[in-house]
Amino acid sequence: MTAPSSTSAPSSRGGRWIAHWDPENETFWRETGEKVAKRNLYFSVLSEHIGFSIWTLWSVLVLFMGPEYGLTPADKFMLTSMVTLVGAVVRVPYTFAVAIFGGRNWTIVSAGLLLIPSIAAFVVMEPGTSFSTFLLVGLLAGVGGGNFASSMTNINAFFPLKKKGWALGLNAGGGNIGVPVIQLVALAIIGASGGPRVLLGIYIPLILVAAVLAAMFMDNIENVKNDTGAAKDAARDAHTWIMSFLYIGTFGSFIGYSFAFGQVLTNQFGRTPLQAAYVTFIGPLLGSLIRPVGGWLADRYGGAKITLYNFVGMGVATAVLIAASMQRSLALFTVAFVVLFVLTGLGNGSTYKMIPGIFQNKALAKGLEGEAAAAYGRRLSGASMGLIGAVGALGGVGINLAFRQSFISYGSGTGAFVAFLAFYVVCFVVTWAVYLRRSTRPAQVTEAASETKPQLSYAEV
Repeated sequence: MTAPSSTSAPSSRGGRWIAHWDPENETFWRETGEKVAKRNLYFSVLSEHIGFSIWTLWSVLVLFMGPEYGLTPADKFMLTSMVTLVGAVVRVPYTFAVAIFGGRNWTIVSAGLLLIPSIAAFVVMEPGTSFSTFLLVGLLAGVGGGNFASSMTNINAFFPLKKKGWALGLNAGGGNIGVPVIQLVALAIIGASGGPRVLLGIYIPLILVAAVLAAMFMDNIENVKNDTGAAKDAARDAHTWIMSFLYIGTFGSFIGYSFAFGQVLTNQFGRTPLQAAYVTFIGPLLGSLIRPVGGWLADRYGGAKITLYNFVGMGVATAVLIAASMQRSLALFTVAFVVLFVLTGLGNGSTYKMIPGIFQNKALAKGLEGEAAAAYGRRLSGASMGLIGAVGALGGVGINLAFRQSFISYGSGTGAFVAFLAFYVVCFVVTWAVYLRRSTRPAQVTEAASETKPQLSYAEV
């Protein structure tokens, strides 16, 4: 640490606690903050990356589960749906855990918790195991989904507003890459005629490495507090729920398709597990890599604009998927699906960047300035992020349940894609009406703003 004041901890606490943290102060950021923030970001990414891998573990394991396991396609979609559900729900307590235990400390704990589903899956992965046992063990893997919420809440506190789009995009994108990486590892194992226990045997030591590195190189910020009032204020704010809805469209799509892509290829197009594994990783990989680009574009052009155009692209790609599904064109279907994955990644970055910008704008509209405005924005955006992340992840549950019902009813995923297209149209309309239509302005902002202040627009958030 270059500035003693930034690292001296109160006598009541030991360990790597930072007592003073002011990233909005340009001198502090330049001399001390940036270096510390980036170090925490990189090791946060590692832990979150492995968390995503364990969360989406069952999207890979179901490819190993042939007829000898006695599971129907509907069983497998139900299994992945429930894993996604748990991952969404635990995001809420994981968000608050950062302030209770400290970002570094909770990263260590949350990484260690990944050992439970990994070891449990290692024990039960064999033919003859009941579906209920697989379902119970799969639910344990949901804890990996919580790592995203705690990681994003922690990193949000480290960076200044002007850097949040890049930092949150990189943090989330690096975590998202855990999805294609575990699929790539599975591809190599399937290609070498290995079993699912080989995959688990690789990840168990990696979990330990992530926990140890977090202990060695990360920090806790003393002034990150759980503000129950902020949580209540965020829950009462319409923007929290609007952004949750939009995040269902972006991240919900990403995680839902990550779980379902391989199953759709095997069930609708007759691909073998190895053939499916050859392509399933491409979409999540590109979607993960491009997420920071979505954050960067949002920093430069405004998250609302990028999100709006992104939903247009997602709608077009989904329409192509419907046509490809009806024509049973594997090549067109695969290309369109990969494009859709890329767009979900862009949208993930742009929507998450909107959150701090929206609450910062509300602070300005209330007449707050400088640090007071920044503090208000941090308070509500931090409180809302966990809730938005949790609700957004529920979109993955809906996608897998929609595919399950579509295959039961029609024998293909076409019906599900029609529903997804309609949803993206609604997301487009909501984004335009709330954040880009110049004449629209939230009532609470209008009432709070001084008559002498110019009308704020959310187009730049």
